[in-house]
Amino acid sequence: MTSAAAAAGTVRLGDLTVNRMGFGAMRVCGPDIWGPPKDRAGAHRVLRRAVALGVNFFDTADSYGPEVDETLIAEALYPYPAGFVIGTKGGLIRPTRHSWDPDGRPEHLRRAVEGSLKRLRLERIDLYQFHAPDPRVRFAESVGALAELQRAGKIRHLGVSNVSVKQLAEARRIAPIVSVQNEYNLEDRSSDDVLAACEKAGIAFLPWYPLGAGRALRSSMVKRLAARHGVTPAQVAIAWLLARSPAMLPIPGTASIPHLEENVAAAALRLPAEELAALG
Repeated sequence: MTSAAAAAGTVRLGDLTVNRMGFGAMRVCGPDIWGPPKDRAGAHRVLRRAVALGVNFFDTADSYGPEVDETLIAEALYPYPAGFVIGTKGGLIRPTRHSWDPDGRPEHLRRAVEGSLKRLRLERIDLYQFHAPDPRVRFAESVGALAELQRAGKIRHLGVSNVSVKQLAEARRIAPIVSVQNEYNLEDRSSDDVLAACEKAGIAFLPWYPLGAGRALRSSMVKRLAARHGVTPAQVAIAWLLARSPAMLPIPGTASIPHLEENVAAAALRLPAEELAALG
């Protein structure tokens, strides 16, 4: 039987194939993505339910918690099921609850990869993404450090996040890049050019903040389409992303099982061409 997440089809991450409905795991951490969840067993149940629904790609980062999210994934799912892919990220640090500071120094990235390997209980990370360019460090130096770790066998595939078309091109000159993770949703399409570059190069595009700040979900058009299909505005927003590009790999996150099930169900929602046109 086809799983719920498989209804949207698949996408390639290098030599890996995953269902095109992923899961952003950061929301199972504590408030503000800081510290452990109040209900650790409940967080484990959410993660396991995502896998049961056919989600075989999880997005996480060492900065989620910090160092909490990866640990929760391993606690809930190790030993990992066949075909399950974890994409994690490094390059942001959290000195305080509300701080997300870039650190692209090679020495930091080397420590970050080793820490992620330990927390995830892996010998090699399937997808490691440079979380954000650091204005104090040459971008090529940061990506080059990760390329060295890839050659050392600690990383299978490399991705970049929060990048421009120019930075993507620069990264690709240093090492093969299989994914880009930029903000993208109905409200914010400023990475349209990056998405187009990913489509052309056969690179997966992971839209973070896939539901935006909520303004689009409150729009009369989205509400009208949701009512027409008997679904939620969030499901319309996810279906729009899936229809926007075959390179798109949405990673909506939640700490709620009902919300998780609702998000994954959007994989089967097909919006007619005229409705997609109306959404722009």
